[in-house]
Amino acid sequence: MKKFLNTLFVQTQGAYLNKEGEAVVVSVEKEVKLRVPIHTLGGVVCFGNVLCSPFLLGHCAENGVQVSLLTANGRFLARVQGPVSGNVLLRREQYRRADDLAASAEIARAIVLAKAANARTVLQRASRDHEGKTGIELLDPAIGRLGRILDEIRLETVLDSVRGKEGDAGRVYFEAFDSLITAQKEDFFFKERSRRPPLDNMNALLSFIYTLLAHDCVGALEGVGLDAQVGFLHRQRPGRPSLALDLMEEFRPFLADRLALSLVNLRQVQGKGFQKSESGAVEMDDDTRKTLLMAYQKRKQEEILHPFLNETVPIGLLMHVQALLMARFLRGDLDGYPPFIWK
Repeated sequence: MKKFLNTLFVQTQGAYLNKEGEAVVVSVEKEVKLRVPIHTLGGVVCFGNVLCSPFLLGHCAENGVQVSLLTANGRFLARVQGPVSGNVLLRREQYRRADDLAASAEIARAIVLAKAANARTVLQRASRDHEGKTGIELLDPAIGRLGRILDEIRLETVLDSVRGKEGDAGRVYFEAFDSLITAQKEDFFFKERSRRPPLDNMNALLSFIYTLLAHDCVGALEGVGLDAQVGFLHRQRPGRPSLALDLMEEFRPFLADRLALSLVNLRQVQGKGFQKSESGAVEMDDDTRKTLLMAYQKRKQEEILHPFLNETVPIGLLMHVQALLMARFLRGDLDGYPPFIWK
């Protein structure tokens, strides 16, 4: 399992990345702004008009450093990576399980249980922290409904039914999500989830963090030799990292949603950092995006007790731990896949 490594985010338009020795060099208008040893990086994410030299891309591929290309607003475009590593027998077993609807349902159930349980914990903590305040009336009913859905998920053995329960849990959670926003309500509110494109500031914030989380999950899965394109909860679709989307479900409430809420409630991002385009899509400006990226990296360096390993782990390493546990389960070393459930 790879150690916790940082991701280099480059959003300065016109930046150029090239290789010098064993380092990544970032230049703007031929002036060197940053030099980072390749062995300290787990990934490179480029936003918008950022160029990379072919030699750097090849060097990153050889050293297992994934390079992702996104639009300036965070929409995924492409990924550059080296040969897939890991045991081919592991991937063959992954494909067999993905083709078996009953086996897929077993894994999907564990993932959906973790997602719903973590969403419920987010609501429970908010209800406790804001007890007695106005605007939290929806939290306790939602907590109760999620508890009942969790009981129902545990009994499901059919994949479509598991996916239906995931949808039920998501609707209940997001119906109460606006109650978690306690500051800047005129600029940040939540009515419903809008994805492509995000239609309000909060959805723009969530979508951007989800993109970062998906990038990390892809790297974690490929690091243990799994195929990020072949999932169990999310079925195969050309160009979609279905298994990465499976894995990130466990972390959406705990990592992504809580980070977005803290940025808003602590006023680290503000409404003036968002603009609506002619198409209706809401986009972040460069300063807001930089604030978010720094907060994301800082959050990943915090530590938490892993509920299954019973060891303290940096949050940024959790995706790698879960990918390893998934691989161990598929190899037969574990009786079941233990998802990440936040306590």
